[in-house]
Amino acid sequence: MPVLVMKFGGTSVADLERIANAAAKVQKEVDRGYDVIVIVSAMSGKTNELVKWVNDTSPFYDAREYDAVVASGENITAGLMALRLQEMGIPARSWQGWQVPIQTTSQHGAARFLEIPRDNIDRKFAEGMKVAVVAGFQGVTPEGRITTLGRGGSDTTAVAFAAAFGAERCDIYTDVNGVYTTDPRIAKKARKLDKISYEEMLELASLGAKVLQTRSVELAMRYKVRLRVVSSFEEIDETSGTLVCDEDEIMESKAVAGVAYSREEAKITLFTIEDRPGIAAAIFGPLADAGVNVDMIVQNISEKDYDEAHPGAVTDMTFSCPIDQVARAKKALEEAMEKGLIKYDELIIDDDVAKVSVVGIGMRSHTGVAAKMFQALRDENVNIKVISTSEIKISVLIDRRYMELAVQSLHDAFDLDKA
Repeated sequence: MPVLVMKFGGTSVADLERIANAAAKVQKEVDRGYDVIVIVSAMSGKTNELVKWVNDTSPFYDAREYDAVVASGENITAGLMALRLQEMGIPARSWQGWQVPIQTTSQHGAARFLEIPRDNIDRKFAEGMKVAVVAGFQGVTPEGRITTLGRGGSDTTAVAFAAAFGAERCDIYTDVNGVYTTDPRIAKKARKLDKISYEEMLELASLGAKVLQTRSVELAMRYKVRLRVVSSFEEIDETSGTLVCDEDEIMESKAVAGVAYSREEAKITLFTIEDRPGIAAAIFGPLADAGVNVDMIVQNISEKDYDEAHPGAVTDMTFSCPIDQVARAKKALEEAMEKGLIKYDELIIDDDVAKVSVVGIGMRSHTGVAAKMFQALRDENVNIKVISTSEIKISVLIDRRYMELAVQSLHDAFDLDKA
């Protein structure tokens, strides 16, 4: 039988009524002739509750026990979903990570897949099981300890199973009916995309779009898993949702496919650092060791011997990072200064910025995208603090108060409301 993977997020299984709704969607796919692997998240809000319990019990917790507690939310959903399907007359069985077994690294709280053996589930399919309900977000170490994959890990679980089982498609059921050109809450003209390339979706996810977890898109692109984002709360047909696929499946690509934003950004600048080989490594090495996710980086043009207090070449270095990592970044840089790894006159933090990006594989063949973007922002009197580019994206750092205005103006400038 062909295999289909269906993933249901927390809002899709938030209570027993929604679990029943999800089970009805599974039944339709079984009736179409599929063997179905269902990946479930914890019921909405439960993971946060479990994390709070851990923190309240042990602020400096053992990461192994953290995973043991937090993974239990998905186990409950899997069992309830299997029971619901059984009540509907569908041969179904729940599977926890260790029962598959989903083999992962030992990095608790942020584990990565090593292997998903097919034998146990294939054997049960051969014996007549029609639905395997697998607890997402979790796995097991070579030593037999439970692990979790980090936030959004159920998306990654779904894609990994689709790759391992050669699934025809991986459907991600969520509370939105697809991927939009931008956030509809900000731009009322936002349009649902019928298709989007893996590369575009990866950029949008990494730049702030919340529809899919970044690692899940990376896996889908690597193993050519066809992903479809659909709503749990609408009737689904072959044209529903947004298909995330190879760019070869998309007939024509506009220069820009979407506008993404990230509100929670900060800009950090180190003034008058030495301009010498290895200075970037001396700055960003300690930041990496501290777990700081650095994004946009700008190094200014050096000045030679600008005064007696600073002989030799000096420069400034600016970078952005998530606002919740600012304290870690500041501490890492100050410690690097104390150890003599780097020297700087001043460290300035601006935690009132946002990142706005335009993304599109069409940028490869269209010129003038940057000019149009900067013109649109200039027309709205939005000042750009930092610019970062890649082959298919342009990102700018701006004052946070202009973020929504920037998103709306860029959406209009690139006519994203039109197909």
